[in-house]
This record gives sequence, C-alpha cells and structure tokens, in this order.
Amino acid sequence: MCKIAVFSNMYPSKEHPTYGIFVKNQVELLKKHDVDVDVIAIDDPKKGKVAAIKKYLSWFLRSMLYVMKNKKKLSLTHSHYAFPTGYLSLLAKKWFGIPYIVTVHGGDLDKMAAKNARIAKMTKNILQQAHTVITVGEKLREDVIHRFGVAPEKVELMSMGVDTSVFAPMPKQAVRRSLSIPVKEKSILYIGNMIEAKGILDLIEAFDIVSKEEPEAVLYLIGSSKDAGFMEKFNRHSLRRPDKTIHMEPKPQQELAEWMVAADVFVLPSHHEGFGLVALEAMSVGTPVVATNVGGLSSLLRDGAGVLVEPHNPSSLAEGLLTALRTADSSPNEAAEHRVKSNSYDVIAERLIALYDAAAKGQDKSYE
Repeated sequence: MCKIAVFSNMYPSKEHPTYGIFVKNQVELLKKHDVDVDVIAIDDPKKGKVAAIKKYLSWFLRSMLYVMKNKKKLSLTHSHYAFPTGYLSLLAKKWFGIPYIVTVHGGDLDKMAAKNARIAKMTKNILQQAHTVITVGEKLREDVIHRFGVAPEKVELMSMGVDTSVFAPMPKQAVRRSLSIPVKEKSILYIGNMIEAKGILDLIEAFDIVSKEEPEAVLYLIGSSKDAGFMEKFNRHSLRRPDKTIHMEPKPQQELAEWMVAADVFVLPSHHEGFGLVALEAMSVGTPVVATNVGGLSSLLRDGAGVLVEPHNPSSLAEGLLTALRTADSSPNEAAEHRVKSNSYDVIAERLIALYDAAAKGQDKSYE
C-alpha cells in the first residue's frame, strides 16, 4: 500500500484527548488496514492571536520539512479541513507533484471561507486542485460543487465512520447502575463542545419545558468548558434547575459509549453541523436521537432514523425531546440501524483506501 501523509489542524494529545479525536480514529483505522500513515498535526487547542501564530507557523514548517524529506516516498497527502490545512497539500502538489485528497468538515466552508474574499478564493483553489474532495455531509457536498465549482465526479460523500466495536449496544440497566442513574430517571444526554453554536442555551430553555411535563427528567452535558465566556452564560441559564442540569468534562470514548447507552435520549441541538458523528455514535448503541434539521443531521436522521427539530427553537426542541422520551422503549429503529451499517468503520475503510489507490495511480512524478 502507498505511503500517506495526513495533515490536520486538530489532533488529540495527552493533555487534550478529545481534540480532533475523529481524525485520530480514522488514522488508527487506516493503520489497522496496513496503510502506511504519518501524521503532521496541531494537538494544542489554545486560542489567542499570539498562540495561534506560533502553533500554525511551527506546524507549517514541520509539514513542509516533512514533505521535502519524504517527497519520493509519498504517494499522496490527505488534509482534514480545506483551509488552512489543505494549503499544505496544495503546496506539496505544486512543488513536488504529490496528489492530495481533502476532507471538508463544515467549519472550513461555513465559517473560515466566509471570513473574507481572499480565504474564499484560496479555499476554492484548494478544493479544485484536489484529486478528490470528501465531504462528511450532503449539504457540504452541494456547497463544494455549487459554491466552489468542483466537478461532481471529484466529490465523495463519506462520513468519518463509527466504531461499532466501541459504540455498541450494552445491557442498559446494568450500565445505568454502574453510572448511579436511578431506574425511574428520564436521562437526556448531550455530548460536544460547550459553545453557543451547539445550541446549548436553546437546550437549557427546552429542558425547562420538558421538566414541567417530565419531572424525572435530568439533563447531562459532556464537553469541554474551555470557553469561559460561554460557560458564564451557561451557568446563569442552568441555575433554573441546577439539580437537574449536570455538566461533566470530556471523557474517553468507551465511557462516552456507556453514557450513550444509559441515556433515554441523545440530543444534538446544533445551529450548524457538517455531519454530526456523535449522533451516529448514539444511534450505534441504540439510543434515540433528537437533533436540529441542519447540515448533515438532516440526511443522517431522515426517514425516521431520528427526530428532527427546528434550529434556534427551544419549543420545537422540547417537543422533539418529549416525543423521543415517550417512545424510547419502542421497537428497534431499522432506519437508524441501516445508517449505522452504511457508516461502519469497515465500509469507510474500504471506500477510503479505494480513493487513495485511485489518487496514487494518477500521481505526477515529473519532479524526480
């Protein structure tokens, strides 16, 4: 198999184990399938202008030195996020003829490319010069084709995949006992970054409505509280029902899977979402999912695979949560099971390796 360099501006470390965990998971999946992969990534989520300049400059230099040293061994590069990450792959192609694949995750188009015309132009160039553009959601695929002018045959719709060996059904009541969750409790679970764009304040308002009709309901939120400004807002809002709103910091994936199993309903109230992998993981353990009708969530939960609600609308969210809570013990969701199967690691690995092979065969070696 060919040698691959993966570039990413998000990657886990011991200090930040969940930062870009989806990229690491895919890298580990590739290694299990005997793909020779090297990773050059940023593993520090610190914000601030000075810190950002330092870490991005260091990353850029490390990446380019790596490419120059390994240019004759590399079959292709794979960048996660169009800009700035994809620019590294674009330079490797321009300088050394190394083809590349770029995965678009959402924020790189919805936020980064919208910052100014220069970044939008660079993003367009990065996407158009790629051998293949992978989008994790249907809406992103449409954006890549129609907003950035990439030929449809070069765009592949593919999620990051779900590890069904970790996110698997378990005996619910046994897991709840291990987590000290009372039998009669109606558990609602959110997992993700604690930021406003995830719709958390909408969720707090919706939960206030739910609690009045379901007194046994408890809301659990698992996610990083590093955004101090937002956490102040969250704490003010959650004071309405402090004993029923429980926040926890990020946990290892196996523990997350247990919390998903224990929950009666999983909720993802995002204002925008490229795909919504965490929702797929909840579906994989068999827990009903309520999410906003945005981005990749719209197609992920269509056909009854989950409950879709209006974004920015606490009343709609509350209605969806109540519906899911009251039907949580119904028969297995075949649409959800199909969605999980089509996004399993085995399926994703097979498709991704096929894309790598196709890109490597078209490699331009004229620089040698």
